[in-house]
This record gives sequence, C-alpha cells and structure tokens, in this order.
Amino acid sequence: MSEAERESRRARLRALRDAGVEPFPAAVGPRRRVAEVRAEFDGKDETALAAGTPSAAVCGRVTSLRSFGKLRFFDLSEDGVRIQASARKGEAPEDVLGRLDAIDVGDFVRVEGTLWRTRSGELTIACRALDLLAKALRPLPEKWHGLADVEARFRHRYLDLLVNEDSRRIAIVRSRAVAAMREFLGGRGFLEVETPVLQPLYGGAAARPFTTYHQLYDQTLYLRISDELYLKRLIVAGLERVYEIGHNFRNEGVSRKHNPEFTMMECYQAFADYRDMMALAESMVQAIAQRVLGRTKLAWQGKEIELAGPWPRLTMQEAIRQACGIDFLAAATNDELSAAIRAKGLEVEAGPTWGQTVDALFGACVEPSLVQPTFVTDYPVELSPLAKRSARDPRLVERFELFVGGMEIGNAFSELNDPDDQRVRFEEARREAAAGDEEAHPMDEDFLRALEHGMPPTGGLGVGVDRLVMILADAPSLRETILFPHMRPETA
Repeated sequence: MSEAERESRRARLRALRDAGVEPFPAAVGPRRRVAEVRAEFDGKDETALAAGTPSAAVCGRVTSLRSFGKLRFFDLSEDGVRIQASARKGEAPEDVLGRLDAIDVGDFVRVEGTLWRTRSGELTIACRALDLLAKALRPLPEKWHGLADVEARFRHRYLDLLVNEDSRRIAIVRSRAVAAMREFLGGRGFLEVETPVLQPLYGGAAARPFTTYHQLYDQTLYLRISDELYLKRLIVAGLERVYEIGHNFRNEGVSRKHNPEFTMMECYQAFADYRDMMALAESMVQAIAQRVLGRTKLAWQGKEIELAGPWPRLTMQEAIRQACGIDFLAAATNDELSAAIRAKGLEVEAGPTWGQTVDALFGACVEPSLVQPTFVTDYPVELSPLAKRSARDPRLVERFELFVGGMEIGNAFSELNDPDDQRVRFEEARREAAAGDEEAHPMDEDFLRALEHGMPPTGGLGVGVDRLVMILADAPSLRETILFPHMRPETA
C-alpha cells in the first residue's frame, strides 16, 4: 500500500467525521442476508421485478466500484455471496451520492432500495439509502496470485480467505467435516468430553512437549501432546464411550504434514479392540465424505481415491516384505536389521533401536505408496508403549495405522490395561530418556494407579483432523487446512 493511498483513505475518514458521519457506527439497522435476496429474486425477470417493485436492505463489503457517466455501480459481498448495487444521478437521493463519493473498496455498507435488472440481466439494488458501517483504511489485494511471497497467504490469512475462493472452500470443508464427525460419533453413543490442555505430566505419544509455568503454584506445566491418558481415566471411571476433538501441541518441525499445533479426534470404546476400531474408522471416514462431499470417490493431488470399503489390511511385516523384500521379524537385533537394509542397497538411516529402524524402513519404502485407504497392523512393541501385546508375537502390539494419500491419518490400539505390563513399558521408556531420547514417554504414576483400579478391554482411535481435511478438500499441505498455521518469525 502506497503512502498516497493510505493518506487518501484517511482523508476521506476525516471528511466523514467533519461532516458528522460516524465511520464505525454500532447500530446496523434492519437487513436481509444477500443469499436470501438472491434465492428469492434470481429467478424473476425484469418484467416480474417491475410489476412488484420489490425492495431489499442488505449489508456487505464493497468489492468493486464502477462509474458510467451518471450511473454508478458497486458490488457487495456477504459470506461469499455477491450482489450489485447502483446509484443514478437525478434518481438517487443526494445524500446517497455524497456518501458514495466517500466509499472505498473494502468498506462495509448497508444498502436499501428497489430491485431491478440491468441490460445484461444482472440483479441490482437501486440505492435509496446508503449507510457506512465500517471504513477500511487499507485496500484489498486485487489479485492474490499476483503476490510474489506465497508465505504471505498464510501470514495474512484474513486476506487470503477474503479473496481466495479455494482457501474459503477448504475452510468450509473443514468445518463441515468436524460437524459430520461429531454427528457420527454421537450417533454411535459416544460422549464428547474435554480434558486438560495444561498438564502436570505430558503423555500419550512419543513427542517433545512445549513447557510453560504456573506462577501461583510454582509449577512447571506442559501443553498436551495427546489427550489419551486422560480419556482412558474416563474409561476407568465408567464412561464407556468417550471422544474429544481438540488441539495437541508438539515441539517439532513444520512440514507439509506437520504443524506444532494441530487438531486430533481421539475416541475410546470399552469392551472393544483394534479390530472394532478399524470398523469404526472405516465407517466414520466414509460417512464424513458422504456428508461433506456427497460421494466417496474423490480426487487428491492428481490421484483418484476411493473411500468406499472394504479397505485392505496389511501387517507391517507383510507391507515391508512386499515393498523391499526384508522380513524385519527375522532380524533379531538392530544391527542385523541394519545389515539387511544395507544388503538391499536402501538409503534408510537406522534408528537407535530395532523398532525405530523398522519405523524408518516403513516410512521410506511403504508409506508413500499407500494412496488408497489401507490399514497397516501389528507394530513393534517399542513403538507403542500404550498398546496391548499381540498374542501372535510378543514383539508386536495390536495396533493399526490408517493411511490415505501416502500419509498416516489415523492410529489405533487395543489399549494396554495390564498395569504391571504398562509399568514395564514406562520403565523402558525412562531408560531411553536417560540415554538421550527426548521423545520417550515419561513415567506416569497416577495413570498406573488408575489402571490398578481396573480398565476393561478398550479400543482407542485417533484421527488427525487436519490431514483428513487435506484428503477431503484436495489440499496439498496441512497449512492449507489450518486457518492460522504456525509461521516462521518475520525478518526485518
């Protein structure tokens, strides 16, 4: 914005106030929504409008101003719906023409008048009253794609949503998807609950937390990395189907699939296991797609994805063996597995433990190929300290991850309810933390106490809302689905 443009708008602001016009009034006055007016009159031709001489009062943001001699036009937009207004010299009241001189693109106004159609058939309001509701002191971008800095779209998101129809579409898809998720879970008897965001001890995932401080209690607190352990406490308490849709925070990097603050849905069902949660996840995603999009077949980044079931199920062992010919269960140690990877000529960086190397191998060789919805099951126990061991192989747990579009969008367990086994897992995680693993799960004595009171067999499921919306809205990155994504600080 140039200094001349800024001063020009401020000069009009001063002129309005000098003339006794309040540029930011509190009262709006009677009005109808633009969408309602269009729905009622879009189907009526000029003859029908002239016979009834209907009138309407609407409010909106001025998005364009045009002058044709004595006739002036301007467009208003409200909630993404546009309508044209007009003022003709000699017909419009003088105060309307005078106020129109002080209006800039971006201002909010209330317009009242009769409806007519232009020669091109455009439904138009002939102004008989024009009230300024809010003055815009900065102009709107004319063509957002003309900005050189694409990061500005996310840094100034309010402008992006205002002028970028695709960003607006994604925001609407997100809202409707969350509403559909709530409707689905409520219909299955799940109770929506809220658990603490500020926690004295973080847990429920392998992640580095954000740390904060409570002044009064002289207490270190953490922003939650997961709500899992609190939701399981509610299962112990006898609330047998619970869910929460909320924000988690992980002190990690930013990428196409990651944001330090993100939205998760976690639900827990008593007397269920991970197979039950597979059925729940499949039905839920399909129901959300049908409710939001009206279909289960969709396009995502040039790929066609079919969400209709049944979805294939692969063990992690099968998936890796099919992709690169390595049977990780045949490698007894991390060194043996690392040697098998090198023998295949794969560029996979080994992790500090056997399980983490398995995870790295899966991420490099399998995950990108899982475009169609696929359940991958039976993960190494050391990657899943809160999941029940597999009866087939104690090195594995009853866990699945749901992949769509080459990324994980859901994670579920048969939840570990044996307090003694849980303590052993926490102790192992504590040793990993002492060895330098900053994402190791901490010891949580209160959670162990809760388990000792008894938790029934339970299935748990977490779904990344932001990633699910990526798929539903054909969005290329997580940042497109989050209204205000985390940004690197601006440099001077």
